[in-house]
Amino acid sequence: MASQKSISFFDRYLSVWVAACIIAGIVIGNYLGSSMEVISNMEIANVNIPVAVLIWLMIYPMMLQVDFTSIKKVGEKPRGVVWTVVINWLIKPFTMAFFAWIFFTKLYAAWISPELAGEYIAGAIILGAAPCTAMVFVWSYLSDGDPNYTLVQVSVNDLIILVAFVPIVGLLLGITNVIIPYETLVASVVIFVVIPLVAGVITQRLLLHARGEQWFKQVFLPKLKPVSIIALLVTLIFLFAFQGQNIVNNPLIILLAAVPLVIQTYFIFFISWYGGKKLKLSYAVCAPSAMIGASNFFELAVAVAIALFGLDSPAALVTVVGVLVEVPVMLSLVAYANRHHFV
Repeated sequence: MASQKSISFFDRYLSVWVAACIIAGIVIGNYLGSSMEVISNMEIANVNIPVAVLIWLMIYPMMLQVDFTSIKKVGEKPRGVVWTVVINWLIKPFTMAFFAWIFFTKLYAAWISPELAGEYIAGAIILGAAPCTAMVFVWSYLSDGDPNYTLVQVSVNDLIILVAFVPIVGLLLGITNVIIPYETLVASVVIFVVIPLVAGVITQRLLLHARGEQWFKQVFLPKLKPVSIIALLVTLIFLFAFQGQNIVNNPLIILLAAVPLVIQTYFIFFISWYGGKKLKLSYAVCAPSAMIGASNFFELAVAVAIALFGLDSPAALVTVVGVLVEVPVMLSLVAYANRHHFV
């Protein structure tokens, strides 16, 4: 039963590790101060090289799990896939932009200037336009979802990201009057999605041919997974080292940024969950569909926010807060799904 399943120790306490990295980053940033500029100046074409390498190490292991041959199975359960696409690409980015706009420009007007509010909204939009491609396997497993269907979802989403992420982010940022360099946005998708995706597919095929599927899934992927998490945590230390002074001056900002992100997560989950039930999806299809809609591809969001706005930007900070709140919120949704299991 799903209730007997467990998440790994490291994944379960990811929020703890993230919080520890936030504290470490803030301390480093306040003590080292201007000496951090050495790292921030290591750029090529406005891309910070150390952070780009770390983010690539985050994303590449996830792309190794994508199996595009699974897309042939879309026709077996078309309603579930169509509903997932509608939630992830026609509803979620727009509700995220709406909640961010309400909170950052209206409810938080006394604490956040209009200029900064625009960047906080931009970070939320980037996060909302990047549906989950990795942790959803964990959420699906814990909620007793169909693993093959989850794989189909992830593969379809990765293909859609290639063509839909840039125009959706560009549209929503334009609506919020944030000036966005499209060439940087496109370059970010190429660097952080296209290249690791192609590299992952090639590596996957070579290793499957050389060592077989069992070795690839049970030995190679588990050994590579810590690389992704460690790279994420080191990236967070860098981010908060640059954000340290801003956070010390405004310690409430993490809590303020978390509120609309948490509301958005629950909102999207319940739309997807009850909409799926109305569509008469089976539980094993409805559960992962709701999970993938609620969670985010935060590695991509962090990368794009850094590329567009910089390491010390409010936009990058919002995407990192997304990482901080995702695990406890998603575990609560897994518990809800398990309690409301249906046929």
